[in-house]
Amino acid sequence: MGEIPFEYGDYLIIPRGMIYQIHFETTENRILYLESYQPIYTPKRYKNSHGQLLEHSPFCERDFKLPQNLHPVDEKGDFLIKVKKQNEIFEIIYATHPFDVVGWDGYNYPWGFSIFNFEPIVGRVHMPPPIHQTFETSALVVCSFVPRLYDFHPQAIPAPYNHSNIDSDEVLYYVDGDFMSRNNIQQGHITLHPKGIPHGPAPGAMERSIGQKETKELAVMIDTFRPLMITEYALAIEDGKYYKSWVE
Repeated sequence: MGEIPFEYGDYLIIPRGMIYQIHFETTENRILYLESYQPIYTPKRYKNSHGQLLEHSPFCERDFKLPQNLHPVDEKGDFLIKVKKQNEIFEIIYATHPFDVVGWDGYNYPWGFSIFNFEPIVGRVHMPPPIHQTFETSALVVCSFVPRLYDFHPQAIPAPYNHSNIDSDEVLYYVDGDFMSRNNIQQGHITLHPKGIPHGPAPGAMERSIGQKETKELAVMIDTFRPLMITEYALAIEDGKYYKSWVE
C-alpha cells in the first residue's frame, strides 16, 4: 500500500492481515511492540458522531502519516511470508511478490503518528492519566506522556497522587527525559504496576516537584483490562529491586 517513512518517536499502526516489511537505516533501534486482537482506534471522546477528531483533541487528522510512494513489484519467484497465528509463526511461500498492488480502495491501511505531535492537556491541579490517552481498544489503552507544563494552581503539588488501579494492569515504557515521579529510572526501562496494588511517587519525588514549572519526560503507558502474564524472559531481565523503590 506504499511506504511510511518513520523516525524516532513514531507510532506505527499496522492492521491485522497486512503484509509488511520494516527497514532501518541504522542498527541502533529500540522498539516497543504491541499486538492486539482488537482494532486500535483513536479515543471515542476525541471524536464527533461522524468520526472526525474534535478541536479539543490532543491531535488531529493532519498529524497522521499515511502510506505514500506506491511502488508495485511485478516479480515471480519464491517469496517468504511469515504469518503469526495462536502465538506461533507459520511460513508461506508466495509464487509472486506480495507488493504487486497497483491500487487500493478503503480505509483499512497502516498509518503513523509521532508522539511529538501529541499536544498535552494541562490544568490548574493534577490531571489524571486518561488525559494522556492516545489509542484504545476494547482490551487496552495507550497513553503518551510528553513534555508539558505542570499544574499551575499556586498550591498545586505536581507529582501524581498515590493511587491503585482497580481496572487495569499498568505498563510504563520510559523513552527519554527526566521522570518526575520516579527515582533511578533510565531510558529504556519498563515497569509493571499490577491492578489492585497501590503506587505513586517515589520517596522524595513529591517534595522535588513542588515549585517546578514543567516536565521534559517522554514515556508510553499501556493499561490492559485483563491481567498480564509475566514471561520467563521478563523475569530473567527484572532488576529484582523496583518494588522496593517506595522504601526510603
